[in-house]
Amino acid sequence: MNCRVFALTAILLGLAACGTSITLAQRSAATPPGVDLSGQWLLRRDAVESVEQIARAGAKAVGDEPIIRSRRETGTRPARRSSGGLVHVFLETGAALKITQTADGLFISFDRAVVEEYRFGEMREVNVGPVTAMRSSGWDGGSYIIQTLDDDGEILTERYRLQEDGRVLVRDVFIEKGDSRKLEVQQLFDRQEAPGEGVGR
Repeated sequence: MNCRVFALTAILLGLAACGTSITLAQRSAATPPGVDLSGQWLLRRDAVESVEQIARAGAKAVGDEPIIRSRRETGTRPARRSSGGLVHVFLETGAALKITQTADGLFISFDRAVVEEYRFGEMREVNVGPVTAMRSSGWDGGSYIIQTLDDDGEILTERYRLQEDGRVLVRDVFIEKGDSRKLEVQQLFDRQEAPGEGVGR
């Protein structure tokens, strides 16, 4: 009997370890000097296909169910977590991007959807409807990195950085699980206002 109890305990501990082995990195809350992502940004025409690529990847992952959605669809916090494999529901995209950068964080919206807030150096739980995940975001050099981890171990990474003296915003999007990369997209946005004019300032 003791052997059976020991074996069962070992199995349960092993399963628990598997469920908690993946963690997100804590990102810096310190804004690099001179870096301001604020602006109205427009996706380049030759990158419009990337929006469809993101949508297709998400639809395939959840059985052709639409997954790129506005935060207007977000309900109240669920009583329990949904099972994993749904990190795609936290991915938004569009042709028009608006970013407001403050001393403490970023406000980002695509195509005039509900604004999503990211706090520099944050580590918190987020949800879209019944789907919950862990979120970390912050600075890595001149790049702002947002990572979202679901219960199934899939990680959505979004990286924003400036090029060409602040006239171009580069957005890199990855979805990975273990050693497998399920999505890899780069989008280029051109600034639609004079450099130095922050949104809402």
